[in-house]
Amino acid sequence: MGTAVGGGRAVPRYVQIADEIVQQIRAGVLKPGDMVPSESELVDRYGVSGGTIRKAMVEVRASGLVETRHGKGSLVKARPPVRHRSSDRFRRSHRKGGKAAYLAESEQAGATAKVSVLFIGPADAPDDVAERLSVDPGAKVLARRRLYFRNGTPVETATSYLPWDVVKDIPELFSENPGPGGIYARLEDDGHVFAEFVETLQARPASKAESSELALSPGSPVVHLIRDAVTEEGRVVEVCDTLMAADQFVFSYRIPATD
Repeated sequence: MGTAVGGGRAVPRYVQIADEIVQQIRAGVLKPGDMVPSESELVDRYGVSGGTIRKAMVEVRASGLVETRHGKGSLVKARPPVRHRSSDRFRRSHRKGGKAAYLAESEQAGATAKVSVLFIGPADAPDDVAERLSVDPGAKVLARRRLYFRNGTPVETATSYLPWDVVKDIPELFSENPGPGGIYARLEDDGHVFAEFVETLQARPASKAESSELALSPGSPVVHLIRDAVTEEGRVVEVCDTLMAADQFVFSYRIPATD
């Protein structure tokens, strides 16, 4: 029987099987490092065809909870999520304490963090970034591209774009290590005091290149986040274009209930 009826709709059998495997992982029946049962074992267990099991495993891989190893099968990932507290991760006290946001949040989660700088230098502002920075499309900006690791696993890429007139006299922003508190601390040291950070998020499947860079299974879910760093004068002095492995982050926001 290929489907079951639930809530008035037919649920394909492969979806049911995928949901059961995912629940076994989340419940700890299948632990980090365990191999997911092979296709033949799942065929025997569920009494379905190999094609149904293959479709189910596509769904399981899309959950981001397993990784496929060529010739070995699917392995449960040892990648518990980091809680990404957007409502407090940019607190000035973190910067004054010498901690950039990613390092602060990783420390709170008890994780070992590492940042690999991939590129620092002048670049032409992409159209959407230029609009956010209120500069002309193609205007010269400083680009800083980083790859973030947690416990040795890549979890996030980020490219910061900063207006050239803002950064040209802040030499630390051209260094791999901008110093305690990161680039936001250096900007505030130069008088660009932040009033707020505005973030826009979109969930989508990773492209082939993105999956490779973040060590994800093809088509795994990612979160594309764009952040504007806004000063007390109302100027956006940084746009950060970030791609995050969706299984690595839980987003928590505090929203005031005031007029």
